[in-house]
Amino acid sequence: MAAAVNETLLVIGYGSLLSGYGILAERRGGKSRLLARDAFPVRLDNARRGLAKPSSHGHYLAMDLEPVDPAAPIAARPANGHRGAGIGALGLVFDRQWAPLISRREEYDETQFLRLLEFADRAAQPLGEFLLAIARRTNWNLLDYRQALYELLGYTSEGYIFHPVPFADGRVGIAAIGSGFEGSGDSSVRSKRNEYGMDRLLTLAEAMRVDSFDLDRDGQVGYFVECLLGGWHGLDIHDLTAGLEAGLRDALKARMAAIAPGENERFLQATSLDDSRYRAVFTPQPHPALAAILPASAR
Repeated sequence: MAAAVNETLLVIGYGSLLSGYGILAERRGGKSRLLARDAFPVRLDNARRGLAKPSSHGHYLAMDLEPVDPAAPIAARPANGHRGAGIGALGLVFDRQWAPLISRREEYDETQFLRLLEFADRAAQPLGEFLLAIARRTNWNLLDYRQALYELLGYTSEGYIFHPVPFADGRVGIAAIGSGFEGSGDSSVRSKRNEYGMDRLLTLAEAMRVDSFDLDRDGQVGYFVECLLGGWHGLDIHDLTAGLEAGLRDALKARMAAIAPGENERFLQATSLDDSRYRAVFTPQPHPALAAILPASAR
């Protein structure tokens, strides 16, 4: 009976999970490929994102998420059109069977993630609500939250750690947020952000100048396209396109020309949406912030 509470997982995608291209992991040959049962557009309040967490899928920086006000939660609400405060994200509903693959994709030990689900099951709570209670007890402090989670599981990750993202309507999603520069929750586990000196979120231009590890610059551009393609579905990616240099815009545009034409088909497959549901839920035109990067033939 209790396990039925977590038969589905509500995941908030804010990086490569913004697009069908990213969800299906096509750039990586389908490794870490996921299939959701539903999806809907979201806006995140009290949130900023940027490149910071060295990826396990290549030599580049992946997207990370931080609260603007560290004493308050990152919160979510369903998005409605192109306008509004906050940043664009994607709500993804997965069947529980995808839990191991979701955790592996985020560099979180799948056995421990399943244990975390079992704790929530025994509490007869959705996982998001279970994690939200921990976040409230730690007054939204990210390091204290990671420490509390470590005390519960005896485990923490050097990569991403799952955090609650509450909606005003009472739902609570989960988002994978980088094991922080200031600590992973266990002094014996050094986070990747700390190991590589990623003490702040970076723009694409800043990431391309990183010299603390052997950066694959072509892979960095390819990853960023996975994120930007969320704008194809009307998701607000203005924060990602702000201040892009001409050379980077050209490099991104060349990738878009090859990838964008198949994005609708990939997105429907990745989210299990039919065309009718997609058109009812998502804005039919790409987000204006994507205009300078889309090839003319795709607009």
